[in-house]
Amino acid sequence: MSRGAGFPINDLLRRRLQSGLVVVTLTLSVASTLFLLLFSSRVGVGLTASSNVFTIGLTSVFGQFILFMGILVFLVGAVLTSFIVSLMMAQRTRDFGLIKAAGCPNSLVGGYFMTELFGVVALSCVLGILCGFIADFVAATVVFGVYVLGNWWFAPVVFFVFFCLALFFGLQPLLRATKMTALDALSPVNYYGLVFGGKHRSISRSGLTWRVASRSMVRRLSSVVRIVVLLSIVFVLLTISVAGGIIANDTTTGWVEKTSGAGSGLIMVAHSSMGSQYELLLSKFTGTPLNGDFDYANSELVIPSRVAEQLNSMSGVALVDSRLVLYMPIREISNYTALNGIKTIIGGDREGTSLVIGVDPCTMATDFSSMGRSLSETEPFEAVIGDSIAQTMYYRDASKKIYTADPLLESIRTAETTFKIVGVCIDPINNGNVTYVPLETLMNATDRLYSNLLLVTPKDSTDRSVTISEIRHIVKSIDPNLEVFDLEPTLEANKAFLGAAWQTIMFIPLFSLASAAVCLVSYMMLVVDEQRQEFVVLRAVGAKPNLIVKLSAFESALVLLSSFGIGLSFGVIITFLILMTNPLVTVTTIGMISIWVISALAVMFVLSLYPAVRMSKMGILKIGG
Repeated sequence: MSRGAGFPINDLLRRRLQSGLVVVTLTLSVASTLFLLLFSSRVGVGLTASSNVFTIGLTSVFGQFILFMGILVFLVGAVLTSFIVSLMMAQRTRDFGLIKAAGCPNSLVGGYFMTELFGVVALSCVLGILCGFIADFVAATVVFGVYVLGNWWFAPVVFFVFFCLALFFGLQPLLRATKMTALDALSPVNYYGLVFGGKHRSISRSGLTWRVASRSMVRRLSSVVRIVVLLSIVFVLLTISVAGGIIANDTTTGWVEKTSGAGSGLIMVAHSSMGSQYELLLSKFTGTPLNGDFDYANSELVIPSRVAEQLNSMSGVALVDSRLVLYMPIREISNYTALNGIKTIIGGDREGTSLVIGVDPCTMATDFSSMGRSLSETEPFEAVIGDSIAQTMYYRDASKKIYTADPLLESIRTAETTFKIVGVCIDPINNGNVTYVPLETLMNATDRLYSNLLLVTPKDSTDRSVTISEIRHIVKSIDPNLEVFDLEPTLEANKAFLGAAWQTIMFIPLFSLASAAVCLVSYMMLVVDEQRQEFVVLRAVGAKPNLIVKLSAFESALVLLSSFGIGLSFGVIITFLILMTNPLVTVTTIGMISIWVISALAVMFVLSLYPAVRMSKMGILKIGG
């Protein structure tokens, strides 16, 4: 290899820290974008979703968060890429001038630095793709328990986009440098990105830190604005992911707990096949394969009424919820309303199939009130539908000339009986494709005399294992074919799965946050380097070494706090007004959000002081050199 060909590599190695920071920043930007695309497809949202992991209502909530976060992650990546690459190449402007002054032609000098740019960008994109797949592997293993290679074609798309972005922004300062004379290229105004060079004037000791820091920021106004914009977007992303993630997790988990009875220690009594099928219906929320040929109407699955009577008499039982579970056709029943004095049809007459569950409103072990209200104890013709039915059957469809739709203003028909819809619930059972109606009404409509499922809620004061043993003894004495199932592990698995998915979403911005921290360190390195002459003068007249750290801390604090204020404000507005309706917010939630966000701010501030601390330990002669 010729000496000229080795110049780009030697130049990068000479600037190990600066080159390493650029590579790390670009790598994390590429990795975060790829990971977001891969993970969103796994949870069933995005353009490439192949299956419904969650109910459609939860998928919609996840989809909104991931859409906003995807936009912000890409925006952060694009701004980071433009800033760090242009910063890297702008710092080569002085080298460009030195080589030109030595008589080297523009084309050869440009080739050297273009080789540097291509090498750094290509290496960063390759490492980013690898890190993105590694992060996807870890997340899939933790959340789903198994890893299957997903949409691998995202990798070349992300690689191409960021490669082009980095080249575009990196070539701008390089092309600008080729048009400069050697004298202009050597000027600090171009090397440090100063708005104007200014003259060094004597500075009084009064307000020394403020005067030096503010003058430094004004001289680099363009760079300051860019870093503030970048960090503001990062803090918007951080606020949405952390605040929105914690609040959405608490809110959606609350929905699932109410409709499934998680946390109440539910015990199920049913025939072996029916109990296993119902557990699968609950587990469908986490993607468990379901037996679609199961016959819910089989007469052998009925539970004698004596079982419920005996269980109700137990001292350790708080509630016995008798249910009739069937799989039946359903049909939308439209309604009419007056809009601006004109009679308007709400909905249509669409059809489908649903898991129809008859429950006794007086003894329900669960609650259905995610939207609207639960079943009334006095109204026999009311229904609560799952969110998946609400969004697949009761929605506006211009192709069918259905321009107005609202499930709470319409009805549903099943078993030749019409029920008014009073509520919509987010229920893991059958992925939200479920309809709840009064038990007695369903029995009368289907000519059935007995339920085929019992849900038992034990008292909190009793020993759970002892209660299960007593229930099993009573049940077996009446019908040996009946089994007792502990539903709590399945319900807790659903909550854990939902929590893991939200925690993974909260993990996504860590890549961008780390990239921004590295970018801020690179920016502060340039700031400290630009003030070398001032530091030498200040040290020469008796200033202590920690003055360098004070000046850097003051400027870093101004940049971070202004960015934090802007990002936090927009992040809170987006989270509460757009992404979450009726959010569940507690004092604990606010405390957790504050700890996360303030910790991120503190870590970034401490890291930004590294260049100043490093220079403060140098002697005056070394700083001046």
